[in-house]
Amino acid sequence: MKKGWLHQLRESDQWARFKANRLGYWSLWIFTSLFVLSLFAELIANDRPILVSYQGSLYAPIVKDYPETTFGGDFPTPTDYLDPDIKKTFSQKGNWAIYPLITYRYDTLNYFAKEPNPASPSLDNLLGTDDRGRDVVARLIYGFRLSVLFGLCLTIIGVAIGVLTGAVMGYFGGKVDLISQRIIEVWSSMPELYLLIIFASIFAPSVGLLIILLSLFGWMGLSDYVRAEFLKNRSLEYVRAAQALGLSSQQIMWRHILPNSLTPVITFLPFRMSGAILALTSLDFLGLGVPADQASLGELLAQGKANLDAWWISLSTFLVLAGTLMLLTFMGDAMRDAFDTRRAKAVKVAA
Repeated sequence: MKKGWLHQLRESDQWARFKANRLGYWSLWIFTSLFVLSLFAELIANDRPILVSYQGSLYAPIVKDYPETTFGGDFPTPTDYLDPDIKKTFSQKGNWAIYPLITYRYDTLNYFAKEPNPASPSLDNLLGTDDRGRDVVARLIYGFRLSVLFGLCLTIIGVAIGVLTGAVMGYFGGKVDLISQRIIEVWSSMPELYLLIIFASIFAPSVGLLIILLSLFGWMGLSDYVRAEFLKNRSLEYVRAAQALGLSSQQIMWRHILPNSLTPVITFLPFRMSGAILALTSLDFLGLGVPADQASLGELLAQGKANLDAWWISLSTFLVLAGTLMLLTFMGDAMRDAFDTRRAKAVKVAA
């Protein structure tokens, strides 16, 4: 196969059918745009200025720590750029500071709040603060980024393991397939939640630990689909021709059968991502997820449950989570329809 599968996808009717599904197509663009913006969260929501000009010198607090004495303070402690005195210094003639759009990071405590925490939405905190005085908008931005990156990482690992195991079982069949299926059945019967609780009580909670534990179970669904595709394709004429030419099993599997078995892999991706995001949110809600000092959607939902009168916490978090899962679902539906071979509907491609 001279052309890569991505190049072939762009030239194929699958991409045209995907674009014809306007809901899925625009969901892809919206989700991608939001994710790219979240990658620059430090430039959007931060308690440090992006750039400062003080007495003719330029400083970049967003990438480097400066003591308070640098800007005329009395103590060599890290500068609090939200301090009214520091802001007043930057507003003097000849000095200026460029602050991010949201002047709070996910872990910034608003010591100058006008209301007790959790504070209701205001001009300072557009969606209010949580029970510790942290800006909800900033925590949503950082929590969204963490959820998507976690979902991507878990999806990549699950796809790699699922494709590998499914390909081996489907291509070789026989005893290899039989033994592998029994091992998977035994492994899938393991109580995943209990294992998470046990490991959470032994090790310090971290994103890496969650990825490792969830990756141990997140590949089995895809492996069944890949196995079925390899079982079907290994008996076709092009595989027999490749075997007759003396190609190795590895070459036949990865260069010939796999590119023709990618339909379940591609359609699996959005649904796997939504499942990973929902799993992380659920674990954080139960207190078994990421460390408490990191921003996460599940932790915000738990705060909303604990502070029912602070409606802005649970409502905003629910809308972000529901919106993310809806976008992924629309993308998955569009991909499933685009790669459905039973759909013979002609699609005109815009010139």
